[in-house]
Amino acid sequence: MSDPPFAVTGIDHIVLRVRALPSALVFYRDVLGCRVEREQPELGLTQLRAGRSLIDLVTLEGPLGRASAVAGAAGPNVDHFCLALAPFSEADLSAWLAACGVEVIAPASRYGAEGEGRSFYIEDPDGNRIELKGARADAPRQEREPSTQGREP
Repeated sequence: MSDPPFAVTGIDHIVLRVRALPSALVFYRDVLGCRVEREQPELGLTQLRAGRSLIDLVTLEGPLGRASAVAGAAGPNVDHFCLALAPFSEADLSAWLAACGVEVIAPASRYGAEGEGRSFYIEDPDGNRIELKGARADAPRQEREPSTQGREP
């Protein structure tokens, strides 16, 4: 078999069905720092910017949320998704999450798209498991921390 005539360049978006949009927004916007990019209430859809990707929150009572089976009825169909964070200070992140009432689960070194690096899991208000991951330990400093070019100090 030959190689496909395309390359996967990343994850464009993920869609999460949520029971309560306000608590999901507090978690993704206020705790994780994603900003609301687009809202389509007639569809029950709120789209949040997560770096180069989007996290779509779909309410169960909206047209998009009703279109598929009730969340968790047949068990989860996604184990977890992973968000790359920079900078990644495990102590600072753990303190922030604890202050927000979010439990840090199973901190460890794990392999991901950018190599081996520290990570841990958290859960959103709907029980979706999210891995928060830092850059690989041997990455050059500029790969581990976001650029400040063009930003106010």
